[in-house]
Amino acid sequence: MRLVAGVFQIKLPFPNNISGFTNTYVIEGEKGNILIDSGWDWPGALWAFREGLRMDSLKFQDINWIVITHIHPDHYGLTDKLRSLCGAKVAMHRTEAGQIESRYKSSDTLIHELAGVLGKNGVPKEEVVEMQNASLWMNKFVSPCYPEIILDEGDRISNGSLEFEVMHTPGHSAGHICLYEPQKRWLFSGDHVLFQTLPHVGLNPQAGDNPLGDYFDSLHVLEKLKIGFVFPGHGPVFNSLKLRTGEILYLHNQKRIEIMKVLNEGLKTAYQVAMDIPWNKKTIKTEFRDLSVRDRRLAILQTMAHLKLLISEGEVGKIVQNGIYLYLSKN
Repeated sequence: MRLVAGVFQIKLPFPNNISGFTNTYVIEGEKGNILIDSGWDWPGALWAFREGLRMDSLKFQDINWIVITHIHPDHYGLTDKLRSLCGAKVAMHRTEAGQIESRYKSSDTLIHELAGVLGKNGVPKEEVVEMQNASLWMNKFVSPCYPEIILDEGDRISNGSLEFEVMHTPGHSAGHICLYEPQKRWLFSGDHVLFQTLPHVGLNPQAGDNPLGDYFDSLHVLEKLKIGFVFPGHGPVFNSLKLRTGEILYLHNQKRIEIMKVLNEGLKTAYQVAMDIPWNKKTIKTEFRDLSVRDRRLAILQTMAHLKLLISEGEVGKIVQNGIYLYLSKN
């Protein structure tokens, strides 16, 4: 559907009867159209994209650029097929481009590294095996392809009518980008800022050294911009970025308080901390043990990201005992 003049949103469904949609955006211009993100690679998403174009009288061949905010399957999986149909050039941040091989083509090393990280943070061996493989099913919904255009912070993308500034916003992924149009005051935020959901930020082998610290820094950069509408990767478009940013920071601070309460009891692994704090599943408070295997893994990685930030701020200390990381409050 047309959201504002020149901007169309096409919602692409998730596979495997999973509830949810990826928001993709077609932005019209005098020199061609820009597509932001692509959805999962499965027939339902491709059909929805074709029908979305048809209903808005748009054409595949008018899409000249496909800009990927990050290479998670729900934003990148369908890119190769759409590139073939459109004849478009694919653009993404250089960090994301550099992770395609290890994530989707030769993933054994990445899986082994993840298993090592989980084990060192106290996850029992039998659970490590489950967790390290919990996302492998997603790979069949990705046709990996490499970009023709490598993007960096401050680069510009123009379709002849609008010019977007590339903003490197690490956190949710190390090479995540947002696109900012200063004249219109539009921000296409990918998964960096969502209106209804707290974006996941976890300390995984591809996340960078301090992903939560990077995420907060990126949020503060966006807060300084003059922004009217935010076009996110999931959920509704909204116009209250500073309010939503404040909510996100508040929720992370609540998680920080919960973690510190657990650490005040004594030495804990990240796994033990994650087990002892509440989690949300579709806005409902949930015990760690009631989460799915994949969600338990995400909870541990998120806990690790908080612990890494707390260490960098001098609030938490870490020791190694028998190859396992143990954390303790310094206060």
